[in-house]
Amino acid sequence: MSQEIMIALGLLLVLEGFLPAVMPKAWKRMMWEIMKQPDNSVRIGGFFSMLAGLLWIIWVI
Repeated sequence: MSQEIMIALGLLLVLEGFLPAVMPKAWKRMMWEIMKQPDNSVRIGGFFSMLAGLLWIIWVI
């Protein structure tokens, strides 16, 4: 893998781990609220998150 991809994956892990490390109770509450949402709502949120990430990458490049 290229060095840029490895850096991007490392940054992803840092960002994913930030909230549970800094605010574990709030993170657990947020996860519990997400679990109570219908699958379609979670799917739509995930889609828009992916779209935002793709647009960010295109903007940076």
